[in-house]
Amino acid sequence: MAWKSRTRSLQVFDTELSADTVEWCPIPQWHNILACGTYQLQKGPDGGPEDAATRIGRLYLFKFRQQGPMCPPLSELQRIDTPAILNLKWCHVPVSERPLLGMATASGEIQLHRLIDSQEGRCALQTVTSFGLGADKLALSLDWSTGRGNSSDVRVVSSDSAGCVNVLSLGENSLTAVSQWKAHDFEAWISAFSYWDTQLVYSGGDDCKLKGWDLRMGPSSPTFTSKRHSMGVCSVHSSPHRERILATGSYDEQVLLWDERNMRQPLSESALGGGVWRLKWHPTHEHLLLAACMHNDFHILHCQQALEGSGGACSVLASYILHNSLAYGADWSQLSLEEPPPCSPLETTEPRQSQTESRTGGHLRIQYESPTASFDTSLEDDTGRYIPESLSPSSASSVAGPPACPNPAVDSPAVSCLMASCSFYDHMLHVWRWDWTPQEAGCTGTAQGEGERRAVGEGDGGQAVAPAKYAKCTTHRE
Repeated sequence: MAWKSRTRSLQVFDTELSADTVEWCPIPQWHNILACGTYQLQKGPDGGPEDAATRIGRLYLFKFRQQGPMCPPLSELQRIDTPAILNLKWCHVPVSERPLLGMATASGEIQLHRLIDSQEGRCALQTVTSFGLGADKLALSLDWSTGRGNSSDVRVVSSDSAGCVNVLSLGENSLTAVSQWKAHDFEAWISAFSYWDTQLVYSGGDDCKLKGWDLRMGPSSPTFTSKRHSMGVCSVHSSPHRERILATGSYDEQVLLWDERNMRQPLSESALGGGVWRLKWHPTHEHLLLAACMHNDFHILHCQQALEGSGGACSVLASYILHNSLAYGADWSQLSLEEPPPCSPLETTEPRQSQTESRTGGHLRIQYESPTASFDTSLEDDTGRYIPESLSPSSASSVAGPPACPNPAVDSPAVSCLMASCSFYDHMLHVWRWDWTPQEAGCTGTAQGEGERRAVGEGDGGQAVAPAKYAKCTTHRE
């Protein structure tokens, strides 16, 4: 049977400083709000040692709005100069009826910013409070205890450059330390709650160790220590859909899926390449996992067979390859896309000639060039007129089935997701769309090596296609 996986670039934004974290707001009324954080090491005029350099950052706030095929959908609402930002995370539930954004900074602080309505009638971030983790520390990560919508006893867990883990309790307008302890020998790159039992905390460090902690027992010793990753552990995310399921990523280029009841042996091991800096479970589709893989782009994994005990690697459904630097930040939006997804390829497994092909054939035109000499394209006819992407030759093609066989009883007939990702040295934020039509049961396929294909276009592995013409537009200030 046939299937379709397609990524389309919608807009590119130059963040000026190196971009490393991006987060869509999870609160329903504000699903169209996007935050992006940057990190820049600013050395003195004579260079000098790194420890004497200043780490500066900037927090961007955007609104996504679909306004037609010729208009950029992303509007910049606000920019705030800050210490360098290493991680952003929205609280999953409203606090005082408003979204609350947490920020881990190079000044060693956890900062909280509330989304408010400004006097100009648009959204803006307002600083609520901050908490210092200690002198000479960088705050490296944070997570909220609210991953499954639990609004009672809201807490934050954070990790820092001294290898410590910090659990903080949220008061009316303040953060209070609940527990702080030395967890790793080197940098503690990541910390996360178990969303099913928020007394359980996980941490990963540059000492190659993944550890679990039970706050009821105190931090004197971990509940487990895993050395299954062979390099620093960078990412941990508890599944909000399936109890006891955990995803971890590492500099060793592996994504491991775990059952919390057996941390000696992972359920699955998937080699993605490039170092796995960030992992995000899809907010509503339990088998989809987004991975930011540093030197090897962004990938969407299908984990159903791995979670059901097959022991095999997760399938790569799609890859976004239009970044040209370290792939650090990535997130799913829960915004419902108004534009319908492409027609289902299940109607036919043979490529069909499109209206565009029968008329002109079309020409690709470069619409955007980044400082690293990459490009995006759009399609024009012989007279130079723009051909909408829905009429482009690629939009009618269909491809062979993916490595895994998604279950249509579990997955919806078609999935359309709004995505955001950012890359470091080229300081670029990309907003893109992924459309996927799961295949029906009865298919077979190979494992994730399919995802290694690199041709830019619709089809195999879901690689990125030529974006719409407005990808060249600069983001406008509202």
